[in-house]
Amino acid sequence: MSEVPDITETERWTPDTRRRGRYRRKIDVQLADSEIRLNPSDRETTSWPTLYWQVDGCSFVIFKTGDNNYRCQFFYKPHKQLGTGISDYDNLTECVVSMLQVQADHAARATGHMPVTDDR
Repeated sequence: MSEVPDITETERWTPDTRRRGRYRRKIDVQLADSEIRLNPSDRETTSWPTLYWQVDGCSFVIFKTGDNNYRCQFFYKPHKQLGTGISDYDNLTECVVSMLQVQADHAARATGHMPVTDDR
């Protein structure tokens, strides 16, 4: 497997502007490396550059899995990780906006501020 480049300053800036737009305050982001399996059938984990932040008890992570390739998830407890339903993004802005929207919808449902719909 080829080496994935580290997260760039532009990649750090993109989620920062989206978070500020949503929360109306600066949210500190941490750079990390995460050991994950890209496919459930993988036996070994691989280290990926990661953006990580927390807001109001929710943790958010974006894994850089290649040049212009990202995965994301959010969680309130480590054993219950949630995502957008899209496994890979080739646009970081779309990845961040989708994750923030899905998390906002999840939080609204959990607090009773958004009706649960039957999407059949």
